Amino acid sequence: MFSFGNTFMDFPSSGRPFKETYKCYSVIVQGGREEVEKGGKIIMPPSALDQLTRLNIQYPMLFKLTNKKTGRETHCGVLEFVADEGRVYIPYWMMRNLNIDEGDVIQIDNVSLSIATYAKFQPQSTDFLDITNPKAVLENALRSFACLTQGDVIAIIYNEKVYDLCVLETKPGKAVSIIECDMRVDFAPPIGYIEPEQVPKRTSHFESADTETDTADDIQAFRPFGGHGNRLDGKKKGTETESSSQSQAVAPRRGIPNYSFKRGTITFLRNVKPVSNGNTEEEKAFEAFSGQGQTLKKKNRS
Repeated sequence: MFSFGNTFMDFPSSGRPFKETYKCYSVIVQGGREEVEKGGKIIMPPSALDQLTRLNIQYPMLFKLTNKKTGRETHCGVLEFVADEGRVYIPYWMMRNLNIDEGDVIQIDNVSLSIATYAKFQPQSTDFLDITNPKAVLENALRSFACLTQGDVIAIIYNEKVYDLCVLETKPGKAVSIIECDMRVDFAPPIGYIEPEQVPKRTSHFESADTETDTADDIQAFRPFGGHGNRLDGKKKGTETESSSQSQAVAPRRGIPNYSFKRGTITFLRNVKPVSNGNTEEEKAFEAFSGQGQTLKKKNRS
């Protein structure tokens, strides 16, 4: 019999996950690479790539970063495998979420996350409201991210200004992958935002007509030729005409209200002559100069 023994003990099993510990540094130590600081991906050493290729892992490569001292964790993708051995370089906002300093040790595990369908963000400053189209800006910034973790405060850069956004909610899980996904995005009011006071709405003409009624004293009716005349000799006697005095004495009249009025409609009123029945006499046609004249001097009758 041939005994193979532990001939293949040097090769890792296909189902063994990737789990390593590294010293963590910000990208500023490596030279301040802006593409790393703008996104959610890290730089790992070449030995990590060699180990990952021998494992049966699921692509794209996603990792969970854990601070063993505090229990804080976040998720990320990988950008390159060019870091120094035993080191990883991550964005500064990710170091703040993990509550670690330069040179602290973190644990990195490869994970498989669900595809994101929904995410809700809360800006950490009211300056985010100055952006004209925030959803388009966020969509463009998330292209540099591989995944989102609920509770993280991510940083996006727009017009050379950094905006911090807190990930309030993610679906279908607390950590999701946003690579090639159709995700709905929603925003919560920024921290420090105060709702503007609501100005009372002005009632329109139609609304005021339904709720308010005017009295006869409040309405100043139009009076034709209601002014006062002046004489050339300076006298004031007889300057007021009878028509003007009568018009001032008569109280203003109001029309009959239309109780069947409906808002948004216009009613046209026309004077229609009543239809004459067969029993009444027909109205006589108008004849010009049909009256009888009279003279002051009566003619003598013979």
